[in-house]
Amino acid sequence: MSRICIVLATYNGERFQEEMLQSLVNQTRPADKVIAIDDASQDSSVSILESFQGKLPLEIFRQAQNGGHCKAFATGLEHAKQYAGPGDLIALADQDDIWKADKLEKLEKEIGNRALVFGDAEVIDKDGNVIRDSWRKEALIQKAIPIKAQIAGINNVTGCLSLFKAELLDMILPIPEGVTVHDRWVAMIAERNGGIKAIDDAVVQYRLHDSNAVGGKPAPAMSKTLEIQQRWLRMILENCERLSLTADEILFTKHLLNLSQKRINRYFMPFEIPWVFANRKVLFEKVPALALTKKILFTVIGLPLAKRIWKKS
Repeated sequence: MSRICIVLATYNGERFQEEMLQSLVNQTRPADKVIAIDDASQDSSVSILESFQGKLPLEIFRQAQNGGHCKAFATGLEHAKQYAGPGDLIALADQDDIWKADKLEKLEKEIGNRALVFGDAEVIDKDGNVIRDSWRKEALIQKAIPIKAQIAGINNVTGCLSLFKAELLDMILPIPEGVTVHDRWVAMIAERNGGIKAIDDAVVQYRLHDSNAVGGKPAPAMSKTLEIQQRWLRMILENCERLSLTADEILFTKHLLNLSQKRINRYFMPFEIPWVFANRKVLFEKVPALALTKKILFTVIGLPLAKRIWKKS
């Protein structure tokens, strides 16, 4: 029988942490191991974790310095790799959500021969009130996307909604520099090593509040977005063998990186419109025709012009 290992990252999470941990206790299919990485919290997060050690098979690792969300999960997965073997399963947990009681039972049943399975979520506010029935609909998340869309930065797999096979850890780790959100990298590895399955059921109550590490945040400045995109695309090119990219996918990545670099200094690049239009289905999520036209045109506008027209920094 497969064992399930949960990797949980915490940081100053005392506000919602007890409710989240209780939802792990309430699982109809209990976890066999819970690895908690506390990222140098300065509140009572560790004390709350310790209070659950008699209720969960919980092992706590405290970081001396805060390294951020992605590094905390990378550390947790390194520890999980020491515990989980072939046939076992890995689940990722955020400190502020509430898991549906049948989450692990349902995802374990559905994973089959796929590398990863993920569900939907209800959206709750800071007080636990349901404000949306579907996170997938709220965030316009598609159930399946091609690898080029993932390269372009579209991610349809939210880590806390997923369950994946422990065999992937050998390919996931180490998580490269340039990966800003760990579940993007996990999803790409899973896509190329067994595939991804989406189910419609809500498996988590996904909490949006003013301190979310990921989700519900305003978009960063255009200059910052381009910087992040370029770091991401360079990382993909550096790890194209790990991702088993085809020659066409590598060419696509190089072209997108070149376009992103040109947008830093150039005003307008009309000759890029045919390429952007040809790749519209992987560059952009599904939107109405007018919105798509705006997205295509904006993609060939550089930062200097955006600053002049829209005051984008």
